[in-house]
Amino acid sequence: MQGFYGMIGDSHQMREIYQAIELAANINVPVLIQGETGTGKELVAKAIHSRSDRVNKTFIAINCAAIPHELAESELFGHEKGAFTSAHKTRKGKIEMAQGGTILFDEIGDMEMFLQA
Repeated sequence: MQGFYGMIGDSHQMREIYQAIELAANINVPVLIQGETGTGKELVAKAIHSRSDRVNKTFIAINCAAIPHELAESELFGHEKGAFTSAHKTRKGKIEMAQGGTILFDEIGDMEMFLQA
């Protein structure tokens, strides 16, 4: 199978990944995608999203390693106008923006532990 949502390969291992994508797309549960940086976790997440009932909803990928810990709460959950000095307007967080869709927390293991909890 070639060109499966941007993934190319026909090895036994790749066919197993394609089958896992199909399975994950048909159930409504959180999915853990593991792999080293650059192995295609986001491609797999997008493929699951594209094959699921959420296809017409938002897909948001967050590189957790790129969010400074002091901004993580506001970035993920949003904030109200005036909540802190530079909060000049209300802002939705990524989790609210993805409501009903798919959110990928990429590189979550690189976030500080207290933020992962």
